[in-house]
Amino acid sequence: MANANFVDHVRIFCSSGKGGPGSSHFRREKYIPKGGPDGGDGGKGGDIIMVGNSQMWTLLHLRYTRHLRAEHGESGGKSRSTGANGKDIIIEVPLGTIAKNSETEEVIGEITEHNESIVLLEGGRGGLGNDHFKSSTNQAPKYSQPGEEGKEAPIVFELKILADVRLVGFPNAGKSTLLSVVSAAKPEIADYPFTTLTPNLGIVSYRDNRSFVMADIPGIIEGASEGKGLGIRFLRHIERNSMLLFMIPCDSDDIAKEYEVLLNELKQYNPELLDKNRILAITKTDMIDEELKEEIKHSLPKIPYVFISSVANKNIDKLKDMIWLGLNDDS
Repeated sequence: MANANFVDHVRIFCSSGKGGPGSSHFRREKYIPKGGPDGGDGGKGGDIIMVGNSQMWTLLHLRYTRHLRAEHGESGGKSRSTGANGKDIIIEVPLGTIAKNSETEEVIGEITEHNESIVLLEGGRGGLGNDHFKSSTNQAPKYSQPGEEGKEAPIVFELKILADVRLVGFPNAGKSTLLSVVSAAKPEIADYPFTTLTPNLGIVSYRDNRSFVMADIPGIIEGASEGKGLGIRFLRHIERNSMLLFMIPCDSDDIAKEYEVLLNELKQYNPELLDKNRILAITKTDMIDEELKEEIKHSLPKIPYVFISSVANKNIDKLKDMIWLGLNDDS
């Protein structure tokens, strides 16, 4: 994924269509010079609708959109004919997109399935024609209803990537390398911090033609929950997943402390993240021997862990087994 092509936050001023006015028409034909009211109703204004598209992974197509306005409904006509409805505006978004009013912060809806649709702003109803207002005491009403006004609001579209397992670690912990080894994803990889500047997704093949989705997000730094480094822009992508895979290199000065710092950043951002299943992968272990591994084990946090080397393809299958069991743990 090219960095410039990943957009996960856009703001658009949206307006639904106004309903068309009803007609105040009277029937007039050659042999019926004083026909009754036959004004039709106005058409409904167009809606603003958000629709999920599983083939999309970014909001890039909306990046330069500032305003979206649905069509107004057309006026009612004679012979009780109803005006045409205004055309809806369809906004296709990736799965995991939330829409909210940027002024009130109210969440309008979220999309999690392909072709799922949510009406963000409903168009105004069309006005009633004068045919509706005739009565025994008023057989020739000369009035009709105007159409209802549409609605308008500044709407923020915010993408939170959907994945089964999320990689969590400091920069240069080996997350991108692991993703490139277990899936067809091709993240940028280099031996310096913040190589990954945008989230990367990969489909990991498992036994018996099964699979799960793994996501790598830019590395967390201490203070990320307060906006330091890449800040909370990417922390929100951790919210929607089943499992957290913490990755810490074996040459870390203090693996347990590093884990606690990562855990604290997640807690500060959203305490509910700590309710998710967790696995710890000690990475780059092709550089150490078995004796050193035994020493490291005594200081590890009390969660399931595995020593891996993506480069040497060491214990990668064991890691996938642990992930699969964690994803399908019903206890």
